[in-house]
Amino acid sequence: MFTSQINAVAVCRTPYKQKFGIPRQPGLVDVKGYVELVPELNNLDAIRGIEQYSHLWLLFCFHENLAQGWKTTVRPPRLGGNEKLGVFATRSTFRPNGIGQSVVKLHGVVQRKGKVCLEISGMDLLDGTPIIDIKPYIPFSDAILNAKGGIAHDAPELINVSFAQTAQIQLASLTQNDKYPQLQSLISAVLAQDPRPAYKKAKLDPKIYQVALYDLDIFWQVIDQEIVVIELKPTTLTLLDD
Repeated sequence: MFTSQINAVAVCRTPYKQKFGIPRQPGLVDVKGYVELVPELNNLDAIRGIEQYSHLWLLFCFHENLAQGWKTTVRPPRLGGNEKLGVFATRSTFRPNGIGQSVVKLHGVVQRKGKVCLEISGMDLLDGTPIIDIKPYIPFSDAILNAKGGIAHDAPELINVSFAQTAQIQLASLTQNDKYPQLQSLISAVLAQDPRPAYKKAKLDPKIYQVALYDLDIFWQVIDQEIVVIELKPTTLTLLDD
């Protein structure tokens, strides 16, 4: 049996501090992040010429799921969490080798705190995700016309998002700080995907949910089939260093 050791080449830095709330596919939320090369590859030569591409493929590790193992069948959210498909017929995070891939938009090469980074957007990755490879997106071969998307052929339907008065006041204060770029649009775009479990969406759901973005906890609730942001607070999570 073939075995090989694979080491991370970079780490992805994103506003997403917990798995709940992360878009289920890339490109659904237009928020910026960074791919930070590991120390042994912290050299501009490693990415020389990369700026000629508009998009990149990121191969990464589902590092927080590995300990939970995998199964031959999974219940995709697209099917309401009720029907099973083979793991290889889905993009489930619980996979035999825990490897995922995402296409992201490349905005350029930057230096952050002495580290060589790629500025990207549209990623669907948890902050601190290990990147195991970076490849250019090649339009003539990677974009296939008339391809069939199976259960995920169409983009997900979005739900309306509004902000309660308390949240509006807090948002106005927070957006004066450059620490939270495009905070309102980020919150709206993330919550419009309705990150709740599929079985919660078909019935009355009075629960108050929480999503962690940047170093903030965003509290929200579904009221009359609309997501209402109730409050924004400093996070209680232990966050990764930037």
